[in-house]
Amino acid sequence: MATTLGRFVTKFKAKGNILRNKRGLCTKPPAHEALPTTGIKFKTDVHNLAGPRERIESFSWLSQHGPQFQIRGDQVQVITEPAQFYEILKASKNFGTDLFLNINSKRRITFASLYLGNGSLEKDLVSSIREACLAAVLSGNSNFEVNILLDYTRGSRGKVNSRSMLRPLMAEFSSVKVSLFHTPDLRGFLKKIMPDRFNETIGLTHVKVYLFDDSFVISGANLSHDYFTNRQDRYILFNDCPEIAEFFNELVKGIMSFSFSLSPDNSLYLSPNWNIHPYKGSDGGLQFKQAARKKIHACLHLGEKNGNENTNSRRKVDRPDDKFSHGKGSTDTVVYPLVQMGSFNVTHDEQAMLGLLRSSKPQDHILLASGYFNLTEHYMSVILDQSLGKFSILMASPQANGFLGAKGIAGAIPYSYIYLAHQFYKQVCKRKQTKRIHMMEYVRDGWTFHGKGLWYYLPSQPLPTFTLVGSPNFGYRSVYRDLECQIAIVTENKHLQEQLREEHVRMFSSSQLVTESTFQRRDRYVPLWIRYVTKLIKNFF
Repeated sequence: MATTLGRFVTKFKAKGNILRNKRGLCTKPPAHEALPTTGIKFKTDVHNLAGPRERIESFSWLSQHGPQFQIRGDQVQVITEPAQFYEILKASKNFGTDLFLNINSKRRITFASLYLGNGSLEKDLVSSIREACLAAVLSGNSNFEVNILLDYTRGSRGKVNSRSMLRPLMAEFSSVKVSLFHTPDLRGFLKKIMPDRFNETIGLTHVKVYLFDDSFVISGANLSHDYFTNRQDRYILFNDCPEIAEFFNELVKGIMSFSFSLSPDNSLYLSPNWNIHPYKGSDGGLQFKQAARKKIHACLHLGEKNGNENTNSRRKVDRPDDKFSHGKGSTDTVVYPLVQMGSFNVTHDEQAMLGLLRSSKPQDHILLASGYFNLTEHYMSVILDQSLGKFSILMASPQANGFLGAKGIAGAIPYSYIYLAHQFYKQVCKRKQTKRIHMMEYVRDGWTFHGKGLWYYLPSQPLPTFTLVGSPNFGYRSVYRDLECQIAIVTENKHLQEQLREEHVRMFSSSQLVTESTFQRRDRYVPLWIRYVTKLIKNFF
């Protein structure tokens, strides 16, 4: 399967090279500049250790915040364009490949996303899932299952929605299960008065995982037309990684267990094994949150157990004196799934992120991306006052913001992000850190930007050793309201490192440096009322 996968993704190489040659900006990370010490002390200066083993071990503390899995970097493929993402999900014959990920799935298809769109591309995707179900029936494979997790509010918006897209598939195949997560924070009078679109700001499931048997894509992209065509995000494919795939499959099913189950007749019901309603009751959702937290922790503990077994089995084939060897079949990459569900008091991703920022050294370079720039006060204070590393922060320009031109008050959202970015930039200037912290705007004609995550370059290293990829935007909703998950990848695999570098170069080459003059442009004027409203509601977007 890996060989077939390689043939599939190679078809996009030439197109990628053409795009890269057209963009002249940021072909390499900016040169590091030494900074004076600030009095912050660290126990060990692990980042300055030269060997690849030591570089990977310097991030081993991440195992405190979730499961740890060892794999080969050759099992990982970085996807760079939304069309590639769509074709991998759908496995279209148009590209002349015999890779049919979903049709060849023998055991399971598991999708977790915010919502499923209702256009022609989305209908073709559902048709591909139907083919997989039909193939299972014709072959007598009664163990095959499809599990789809979406958000209740976003998936129920409008008359033609995610639910209506999937109900015919459920009616035809009993193996298809669809669940809709409803936040326990949207309840009572608030639930009655909050209109569609705005009710999503209270909280939702934002986890993005697309899994086929033992292979899966981790991403920040949703399942709709823009994310398949001209909305830039990040997507990383893990091929034949059974232990990690099992972890994500159990995590998604764990969330589904306390979500509403959808029936073919469009009715909703709770699982017989779950009798706590998400938004009814007089306890403010406390009982639901405690039980959900217990369920998520059970998934994490199972992942830790499987990850430890995976690590131990790998060590048996590696040299006794070297955790990472370079022979065929040896491991050279460590993967850490990081979960954040603030409403359930599950904060593994936040703690890992803060630890990463605090431990950065003056010669480290961190490239951070967020489609919606609204960093929490905690993240901002650590970046400004505790981190020593150099930062390049990529965000959407107003033209690349998905809310630009939206009807009603939603059309003001891009200007709220302008205001928040300007406030942060002022703090950078106030602390005289403009040489250490650069802000960039993604600008690409006809495209919007939804990319998120980071790339981490250690001192004197031309390739990144570490990356974060997944659903979090590092903002208030990501940390405190929504259900989020991302993956930390630490690798010494040169091919994977080169892919990650190319990914960051492609994104940053479509960007422009932000300065004070940027915010003085006429198209960046933020009306006074938006400034005041933003201060009041920034915790909701």
